[in-house]
This record gives sequence, C-alpha cells and structure tokens, in this order.
Amino acid sequence: MSVAIVDDDPIVCSSIGTILTATGTAQVLWSAHDGEAAVTNCRRHAPDVLLIDVQMPGIDGLEAAERILQDDPDACILILTTFADPDYIRRAIDLHTKGYLIKQDVASVVPAVQAVMAGQVVLGAEVLGQLPLHVAPREGGAPGEGVGEDPRFAVLTDRERGIAALVAEGLDNREIAGRLYLSEGTVRNRISDILAKTNISNRTKLAVEWLACH
Repeated sequence: MSVAIVDDDPIVCSSIGTILTATGTAQVLWSAHDGEAAVTNCRRHAPDVLLIDVQMPGIDGLEAAERILQDDPDACILILTTFADPDYIRRAIDLHTKGYLIKQDVASVVPAVQAVMAGQVVLGAEVLGQLPLHVAPREGGAPGEGVGEDPRFAVLTDRERGIAALVAEGLDNREIAGRLYLSEGTVRNRISDILAKTNISNRTKLAVEWLACH
C-alpha cells in the first residue's frame, strides 16, 4: 500500500511517515506541504491513500481534496487535522472523503489507514460529536424525555435497516452480501433504495446519520 502525506508542518509529515513505514503499514510515495502541490502530485503519482491536513497555505486541504476527487472520484482521501470544526467535517463528508481524523494521537493513523484501505469510513468519536443529530422522542415518550431514532429511518424495512447498520460498520457491498447471503447487485440496489427513502445523498452520510442515533 502506498500513502501520500500533505501537511504544512514537515515534522508531522516525517513523524507519520516513519510510523507507517516502521509498522509495515504502507510505503510513503511522497509528501507535500500545501494543497496545490497535493493536487499536482496526485495527478502524477496517485497514492492508495492520501492523508491531508485542512488549514495550509494557498489551497486548503478540503479544496485540494475536491479537485483531486474531480480528477479521480475513487481517490481515497483521509482528512487529518487538529480542527474538529462542524463545517469542515460536513464539507469533508459532502466531498465523499473516506474519513476525518483528529491528530491528537499520531499512532491512531495506522488503524485509520488500514480501515480506509479495507473500504471503511473513519470518523472518530470527537468528530461524530460535532455533527447535529436529527432525532425524535422515543415512541410513547414525552418531549425531552430522551432521544430515539431519526424519523427518516422509520420508513425502512427490517432488511434495509440491517443493511444500513452494516454500512455504518464500514462493510463494503461484497462483505454485506456475504454476511446476509445476498448478491452484490441486490445489496447495491437496496442501498440505493435506502438513500432514496431517507433522502440521504451517499453511503458515508448514511453511516454518519445511522451512528448518530444508534
């Protein structure tokens, strides 16, 4: 597996690169210190996973991610930053990045990179805590007595709810198909139905919204 690291602090790039290499997790393809360089380098040598900070000189990490994903919609981008800002997080999700990680503990980068390569979406607890919940009172409960499930999920069948839960666990279509003894095509169609019923635009948002109220 190859990774690229983009951070305006060279020490951060070096530290993360050392950890990923020493643990045998990945080979560092290149590093850069601003968004423009990230876009240019990805066009020349695309890594399996791109780790990128948000606030950098010139083009910030989110704008760079948007440009990279326009070039390659399948690019695996993991936002790695110190800012648990709700606007940043929402924008990263809207862009279909593969995760948003707070770099309080550099060692957490290893499992995060491994999870992204396995097809999972990585959102830490501190990130989920910044997202607004769309929840309603529990059935039979008085307002303010506690929160229950997002009403958008009430329209789902039991099978669809099971699939939504597995999406939230980070399983890809093949893994969900194997778990539920369905074809990948059926899983893909069911997820499309879930997104249409809930008016959620993509599976990353589906995972976030499901985890936020379960």
